[in-house]
Amino acid sequence: MRILIWHVHGSWTTAFVQGPHTYVVPVTPDRGPDGLGRARTFDWPDSVVELPPERLRDAGIDLVVLQRPHEIELVDRWLGRRPPLVYLEHNAPDGDVPDTRHPAADLPGVTLVHVTHFNRLMWDAGSAPTAVIEHGIVDPGPLWTGELPRAAVVVNEPLRRGRTTGTDLLPHFAHAAPLDVFGMGTRGIAGALGLDPDRCRDHELVQRDLHAEMARRRLYVHPVRWTSLGLSLLEAMHLGMPVVALATTEVTEAVPGGAGVVSNRLDVLTDAVREYTADPDHARAVGERARAAALARYGLPRFLDDWERLLKEVTR
Repeated sequence: MRILIWHVHGSWTTAFVQGPHTYVVPVTPDRGPDGLGRARTFDWPDSVVELPPERLRDAGIDLVVLQRPHEIELVDRWLGRRPPLVYLEHNAPDGDVPDTRHPAADLPGVTLVHVTHFNRLMWDAGSAPTAVIEHGIVDPGPLWTGELPRAAVVVNEPLRRGRTTGTDLLPHFAHAAPLDVFGMGTRGIAGALGLDPDRCRDHELVQRDLHAEMARRRLYVHPVRWTSLGLSLLEAMHLGMPVVALATTEVTEAVPGGAGVVSNRLDVLTDAVREYTADPDHARAVGERARAAALARYGLPRFLDDWERLLKEVTR
């Protein structure tokens, strides 16, 4: 098939485009939000093709993956027709939870796909047909060395997003172990939180360098209060890192017993950070179990198989 999909979520799309299809991504001269084109910092195969909007009408598009409400208007304008439509929802609802109505609930002929069962439960999808296809990860390999007795945190724009991403909790974790915070918009986070710069370092790395740097840290901390299921958490598990995470949204499903510590008690979480930091052998053993669990549930083959089944159903 020839599948039209916008470049919205680079990490998720990296897994999706490993399938057997041609993936057409719109590109505009300004490479704005509706025309980013191919990723520059992710490894995408040659089956991902850039096309400008004026060429999409004759591009033989068989199916469209929507990810934002306004994209349906772009489909009508750029294609002049509506091929089979799938609306992929990356996020947990934001607003009047649990009464938030999903934009796809009012779109006829659209199949709504969630990335977690928690999201499906919390969104009001009306009568729209819904499915859950859990995340898949392109395996970075067991890169963990844990050579640095520090904790890795991955979050984009932590100062702007504040309590949503648990930014206010970072001082608690920084007292348990020095932190390395990776992500866009992290510069100056130590000063903003009143922390010693060595207890909370910021790093803005391109994706291809991120995994190796994460894996040098002793453990991964996931302080997010309200999100879907952070791909960085699953990537850390794939790397073989022990994880410490809040027991919110889908995390309790993703991190089984023995793969890390999941709790809503800060004392339990910070004690776990201290324990992993002080005992690299224990951290290694837990990280190995985390990797095994992530490969079993969030491996790429299962993800692509699930999508193949759904795409065949939608286009039948």
